[in-house]
Amino acid sequence: MKRYTIGLDFGTETARAVLVDVENGEIAATSVFPYPDGVIDEKLAGDTVPLPPNYALQNPADWLSTMESAIKQVMQQSGAKGSQVAGIGIDFTSCTVLPTLADGTPLCFVPDLKMQPHAWAKLWKHHGAQEQADRITRLAEQRGEAWLSRYGGKISSEWLFSKAFEILEDAPQIYTRMQCIVEGADWIAWQLTGRLTRNTCCAGYKGTWHKQDGFPNQAFLQALHPDLVDLFSVKVSGPILAPGQKVGGLSVEWARRLGLQPGCAVSASMIDAHAATIGGGVSEAGTMFLTMGTSTCHMLMSEKEVLVPGISGVVEDGIVPGLFGYEAGQASVGDIFGWFVETGVPVEYVEQAKTKNISVHRLLSQKAIGLKPGQTGLLALDWWNGCRTPLVDADLTGMIMGFNLLTRPEEIYRALIEGTAFGTRLIIDLFHQGGVAVDRLRAGGGLTQNNLVLQVYADVMGLPIEIASSQQASALGAAVLGAVAGQVYPDIHSAVNKMVSPPARLVLPDEANHLIYNEIFQEYKKLVDLFGRQPASSMKKLLEIRNRARLDVAKS
Repeated sequence: MKRYTIGLDFGTETARAVLVDVENGEIAATSVFPYPDGVIDEKLAGDTVPLPPNYALQNPADWLSTMESAIKQVMQQSGAKGSQVAGIGIDFTSCTVLPTLADGTPLCFVPDLKMQPHAWAKLWKHHGAQEQADRITRLAEQRGEAWLSRYGGKISSEWLFSKAFEILEDAPQIYTRMQCIVEGADWIAWQLTGRLTRNTCCAGYKGTWHKQDGFPNQAFLQALHPDLVDLFSVKVSGPILAPGQKVGGLSVEWARRLGLQPGCAVSASMIDAHAATIGGGVSEAGTMFLTMGTSTCHMLMSEKEVLVPGISGVVEDGIVPGLFGYEAGQASVGDIFGWFVETGVPVEYVEQAKTKNISVHRLLSQKAIGLKPGQTGLLALDWWNGCRTPLVDADLTGMIMGFNLLTRPEEIYRALIEGTAFGTRLIIDLFHQGGVAVDRLRAGGGLTQNNLVLQVYADVMGLPIEIASSQQASALGAAVLGAVAGQVYPDIHSAVNKMVSPPARLVLPDEANHLIYNEIFQEYKKLVDLFGRQPASSMKKLLEIRNRARLDVAKS
């Protein structure tokens, strides 16, 4: 009788389940369900409560309903029995955090709090805590806190510490009622097993935890704000487990609801991009894995811990136990291309795409692929959703320079792709300068279906790019975790060797194109310095004016 594991992949818009054969990694069934409430970023609670700028919330009820539907569907599609499922693995967007009561009840489920934005789950791209993140960073710099250097010298507004501090300052009554603040990934495992644990991946990269040193100490919290002293000792308490370790067994109630066996192993969870690294077949040092989708995460492992300025974090056991995992990232990539297609493409292009029965993305790619590097005369800064690495600044914005009256949509589209590629090259250079080797590149995610994107990236980097065999690398990585937790394999490396196929193909760089891109990249770096590293840049001033105007509109 075949044995399977289930990989649960909670994304920004949807939840996915895959049922995977543990012997060969074959995906027996897949199911995807969109969250009914999606991303809540304009109004809350039936369009009655307007949200401030930079908010992005979610309804945790959506996570449970979509998970239940997706698991039931893969079991039905495959015809597998619950007794054949050895384990469940979970990956999740991060840092997506939820304030709860001590028993795990989300505060937004409490009747008198459901109209309070801070009672809801804050999605990873919620950037309302930038002010708090800046103050955490400044105080850590002033006090010479050693942990700051593990995050490139700057704390992000996306992370748990910043978001918890935001709740305290903007809604102190919510902070007081909040007995626990938990990553969505750990909350799902908590619901399934009845046991609250934290995972090393989320805790390390997004929660400022270190395997030897723990969380920032109470003296620092006291200096930051007296009411924060119990944040890590009480509200972020619980055992911290590495990926693949067993949280517990599936509860009787959830086993009944899902059609699985009670006691089925549930693994410690991890961040979706980090799970994609495993699902993409990378479990060793030296290979950078690019998860290319709405945003891009850059994962790299090493046998040593080096403090690289500007990275998002270095965590022991953060991806694979026994190695130091490094994370960097770009907060928007595919989102930028999507924005342009939705807002910047003329009607004639939309009609052409309809006539050819292809997407507008495909049409623009076909038109842009024949352009030579530098031919457009355009250069883009890829900060439509802020800059995660190396500047760690959500208040930076996008820019394109070089327009003229002859500029065509496909030229803009290509320039946006090139801008995101330059952003990735900036990250790779950062690692090299820090003494961490990047020997190979492998990529997975939705954007690996776009040949133009892949060729531009290979040409900009001057390196071959291996394309992961699975288009569902995050979910497959989660299934690998389930196999380890279920004791099918002794460790992640052994499971990867059996359950993940070799790369599907190789994209080679064009040396002539690479030389041209070397020139353009120098100009890109000048723009990074001019607009990203100058404290009084025009970008910051324009954003300040915009936010002031939006608040005035909201009040009226």
